[in-house]
Amino acid sequence: MDPTIMLSSRSIPMATELKPIVAELRSEQLTMHVENMPIGSNARSGAHYHLFDTALGICGIAWSGRGLMRLQLPERDRPATEARLRAHSTASAPSAAVKHLVVALQHYFVGRRCDFSNVELDLGGVSPFHHTIYNVTRSLDWGQTTSYGDLALRAGSPGSARAVGQAMARNPIPVIIPCHRVLASRKKIGGFSAFGGAITKERLLMLEGISFVAEAPLLAALEPHLVKS
Repeated sequence: MDPTIMLSSRSIPMATELKPIVAELRSEQLTMHVENMPIGSNARSGAHYHLFDTALGICGIAWSGRGLMRLQLPERDRPATEARLRAHSTASAPSAAVKHLVVALQHYFVGRRCDFSNVELDLGGVSPFHHTIYNVTRSLDWGQTTSYGDLALRAGSPGSARAVGQAMARNPIPVIIPCHRVLASRKKIGGFSAFGGAITKERLLMLEGISFVAEAPLLAALEPHLVKS
């Protein structure tokens, strides 16, 4: 049986499982690019969702005729993950573009560098301020982090760190809008609204080679050579 740590009745693989995979893939210096694909161009009217397996657990995506609407990180189990998506969309077979995105996400969750900057999004209902914050967040590259305050400054709203934090908490498309790369002041990990909270956030950062030396890591098996300078 693979080594795990238990979190709220759900097993999350330890960092020791990912470390050899991450090291191997990082050494290849490969980037998987998701091209500018109209994810929703062939979609029927309304919103649709699809569940898929990843190294992190069962994830799901929802899309419309305008683009990607939601990326659901794993909940405590598959029914809980699906319930999050089913509330606003209908289970559907994925199009070729959606399948390509799923494959890219599966690569991402084993530590392969992926570029999601060209994925078309449907952010209908998102406020103009949050839309601006999400656009700036998408400019953060693999392994690059910033703080809530610095992100507010880059978005032209200095002093709005708290509002940025609220935008991150309501982010409907994590990873594609990489809110896990936005940290609290003094490079503390900060909060994360997905199931697992800060542990899930640290695991995503660890996949990109980022750890924390100022405080004890939440995933105890992280090693110094994965810390980015």
